[in-house]
Amino acid sequence: MQVHGRALGAGELGAELGERATLVQFSSAFCQPCRATRRTLAEVAAMVDGVVHVEIDAELHLGLVRELEIVKTPTVLVLDREGRIVRKAVGQPRKADVIVALGHAM
Repeated sequence: MQVHGRALGAGELGAELGERATLVQFSSAFCQPCRATRRTLAEVAAMVDGVVHVEIDAELHLGLVRELEIVKTPTVLVLDREGRIVRKAVGQPRKADVIVALGHAM
């Protein structure tokens, strides 16, 4: 399945989409890189107007994890304003890479 272009809504995310873009982080309880990823994404969301960060516990949302082919945490999805997936990255992102990915979403 190709996840790029697939749209996610507030119901699936458990939170409202950002006005311009949404950073979706799939995490798990004992994932050390997830903590650093949470900080990075929260910092970027605070820096860029209209961008929100949503964290999803992968273990509690296995159906969505399978559907989106999430195989490792952290996995970050960048959604455009309509909730379409425009980027998917696995592992701890660098702040600069997140900002570049947001450029593709806005």
